[in-house]
Amino acid sequence: MTATCVILDIGGVLEITPETGCVQRWEERLGLPLGTVDERLRDVWQAGSVGSISEREVHEQVVARLGLDAPQVEGFMADLWAEYLGTPNEELIAYVQGLRGTCRLGVLSNSFVGARERETALYRFDELVEQIVYSHEIGVEKPDPRAFEAACASLEVRPENCLFVDDLAVNVEAAQAAGMQAHLFEDNARTITRIAAHLSAGPRIAVPIML
Repeated sequence: MTATCVILDIGGVLEITPETGCVQRWEERLGLPLGTVDERLRDVWQAGSVGSISEREVHEQVVARLGLDAPQVEGFMADLWAEYLGTPNEELIAYVQGLRGTCRLGVLSNSFVGARERETALYRFDELVEQIVYSHEIGVEKPDPRAFEAACASLEVRPENCLFVDDLAVNVEAAQAAGMQAHLFEDNARTITRIAAHLSAGPRIAVPIML
């Protein structure tokens, strides 16, 4: 429980995930007003992020709500997954690979049903870190405190000994409120420097209060 730990987000940190405009292109192709896809599917996207709907059900809802045929829904979902998965942040991944065996390593990611299988196949994050906690598998998303508790529990570490790295300030603030140390990802150089400082400081050992 006193081990030093680093927990990272995936999208925007380990993956480079700029918006590609694929949804807007599909709206134009289908003759739909901009914003229609998210308006019609917002509850489906939310359900997928906490695992209360299956991939098959996602496809069924996309067909029903957007009026797509089978080839169209396959193409639509393929485009969405390409944007979701982005490209690997190779410099940061290589740095984290070099940390294996020196500290506990984990991932905490707001995700979507099917993400584990695709990210494992593409990026082998399961070999990069010891534990991956996906929102669609635990049923809650960051910034819910339970997400951070689940990540620490999966690695059997104390929150105060964990450095959490995320690209969204709201999640960084929530991690700090949960007792973790946290860093807002802006670029690789600053993130690597912050991780190195965290590991150099070592674990914080709780000292019992004598009454």
